[in-house]
Amino acid sequence: MAIQQNQHHLSSRRNFLKRLGGLAFFLLPFTRAYSWLGKSGSSPIHSKSAGVTTQSATRLPQKPTFEPRYLELHRSGELKRRGQILWEMMNICDLCPRECENNRLDGQKGDCGSTSKLEIASFHPHLGEEKPLVGDSGSGTIFFSHCSLRCVFCINWQISMGGRGKKRSITDLADMMLRLQEIGCKNINVVTPTHYLPHILLALDKAAAKGLRIPLVYNTSGYEKVDTIKLLDGVVDIYLPDFKYFEGAMANKYSSEARDYPERAKAALLEMHRQVGVAKPSDDGLMYKGLMIRHLVLPNGVSGTRKVIEWVAENLPKDTYFHLMAQYQPTYKADKYPQINRRITYKEYREAIWHAREMGLKNVNVQDV
Repeated sequence: MAIQQNQHHLSSRRNFLKRLGGLAFFLLPFTRAYSWLGKSGSSPIHSKSAGVTTQSATRLPQKPTFEPRYLELHRSGELKRRGQILWEMMNICDLCPRECENNRLDGQKGDCGSTSKLEIASFHPHLGEEKPLVGDSGSGTIFFSHCSLRCVFCINWQISMGGRGKKRSITDLADMMLRLQEIGCKNINVVTPTHYLPHILLALDKAAAKGLRIPLVYNTSGYEKVDTIKLLDGVVDIYLPDFKYFEGAMANKYSSEARDYPERAKAALLEMHRQVGVAKPSDDGLMYKGLMIRHLVLPNGVSGTRKVIEWVAENLPKDTYFHLMAQYQPTYKADKYPQINRRITYKEYREAIWHAREMGLKNVNVQDV
């Protein structure tokens, strides 16, 4: 089995931000970061990218021909229509498996913690995602406030549970997408997006009209409704879902009573694969289309890693991109749960790798531990 060693050692989003603590872009409040990007001319990242383009274009490999899937739907008007369908679903909200049926359009908060008012925590180039998404200038991540899964060990709990972020308009979101493309990001990576899908599709339609031409990455916890995912057929280029738990009892305990998580995640993964197929890097090393599954190994077998691996091997192609993540650390409320109140051991992680090999998975991304 071709186990790919992740030499850049994917770090958590929090550690990534800390390492870049010296860069004003990542430390400035969101409003100032947006202003700096939008009004101060070329950012340092943009200037560097522009220099490469103008000075050494003849030495760069030819970029593969690519058109994001959402452009065809934009040209036909279907992208906007689907955004409007999703918007009306917030009237009696059932976008996610919680199906809280609260009237978010009338200002009620859903189980996710959000109303229909768009809230965004940050947007920036992210160098800590999987290498085929990052390239030399980062994945263009947009972090949305709130979350429907609400894990007790969430590393971004200030955003997902605390609701950290600022209210933004759909036009603001479209401008963020365009700015991320302008500074050289390889894709638009929407993080924890489900409860703001109406806003994302309507913003994507606006951005496409103004020249957005890079892949859309749907970065999700995996807690999804198939009917909602079907509305994204032809919209999303790269699905980046977690497969967190194999046992409903574990999801119930550690993710706010989401007992149906395993069934929801499995059905969503199959639909995502149907839409975009197996993720394979292009000649330039970047990913433009496909399903990339993440699984965070939790201590004491809480995540059901062996069963997750077996399910993937038995229900999806053996070359499905599968990232075994080793960076779990007990944060937020994890100290109240003895089973997950420690880092994983070397043995736990190596056993997961060996089981993936035994099951015949051929495209497993692993980390140095």
